[in-house]
Amino acid sequence: MKKQPKNSAIGRREFLAATSGLLVTTVPGAEMIAHAANSEAPSFPAAKPSGNLRKIPIGVFDPVYEHLSLDAMLDKVSPLGLEAMEIGTGGYPNNPHCPLDELVGDRSKARAWLKKFEDRGIRVATLSCHGNPIHPDPKHAQKDIDTFRKTVLLAEMLEVKVIVGFSGCPGGTPQDTQPTWITYRWPPEYAKMQDWQWKEKIIPYWKEQAKYAREHGIKRLAFEMHPNFAVYNPRTLMKLREAVGEEIGANCDLSHLFWQGCDPIEVIHFLGKQGALFHAHMKDTVFFPENVNKYGVLNFAFETNELDLASETFRAVGYGHGAGLWKSIVKAYMDVGFEGILSIENEDPILAGEVGVERAAYVLKNVRKELLGE
Repeated sequence: MKKQPKNSAIGRREFLAATSGLLVTTVPGAEMIAHAANSEAPSFPAAKPSGNLRKIPIGVFDPVYEHLSLDAMLDKVSPLGLEAMEIGTGGYPNNPHCPLDELVGDRSKARAWLKKFEDRGIRVATLSCHGNPIHPDPKHAQKDIDTFRKTVLLAEMLEVKVIVGFSGCPGGTPQDTQPTWITYRWPPEYAKMQDWQWKEKIIPYWKEQAKYAREHGIKRLAFEMHPNFAVYNPRTLMKLREAVGEEIGANCDLSHLFWQGCDPIEVIHFLGKQGALFHAHMKDTVFFPENVNKYGVLNFAFETNELDLASETFRAVGYGHGAGLWKSIVKAYMDVGFEGILSIENEDPILAGEVGVERAAYVLKNVRKELLGE
């Protein structure tokens, strides 16, 4: 999850839609990207239709429409046939469509705001406040703490059951002024810093906030497993859940787990069995094998002008891994009884903005239709 780049020009990398809009083809000089975009892992066979599977709503996360007013955004989303939305209330993606202070302060305004969605047959399924409430800068942290607490109050008011965000990342010592992300416990001073982070900052903070949320009827805090934050993979998610309580669960954004080497089906089944799957971001990742082989996977690109040297970048659903794998992913969510929504988050630097949402929606609606035998 990050702020959508303003410049979506792709220069010589002109990717063309092909195969019913599901995948991309190549142009001279971009063979490796096309190969990765069209490849499917052989370990993921296409799922078979079943009459016993639940229809999971497909939605979209609103920062991709930050340039539009609320009404204009809803006019864009409605024709896509999406059933739900995830709405940002603040933090890194800001809140372009949710005046949080205004809505929390006036119940009638909050109801009128919600009615705009309902009138178009769209459910506000989740509220999202992706911030760092344990940032070592007190001003930064307090702003995100306040946003989280107000989001809880708004969720209670609107009867929204899931709040999405980040676990946050503190400094490595009490004297630090910037976050310190530690994933490797050697040399030993790093292990000491990581232990201090969890014992003194991460667990105490989230115990307090989980209690606050529970008191307001919110029992699902969905953490995006994201680099640069304490919770960045299923193991760290479960570590926090075990320390804090069952209010802690996952926003399962596979785009961050693909490059970590996770098997998406295994992740979904693991978290589902733990009762820890609260939300799902639908976003893909494409690998550029020649650069992976030279530079490894810790070499991400966010802008099109970085792609030549990148090992991977975000893509719209179906443009990093084939539709067959995404069919198996949706089937896995159905198999574990996932009760959330499949929320499209487009951060594709090539199919930027609304185009990426439309392509992802096309893939997801079609694989869901096949799975349900419709």
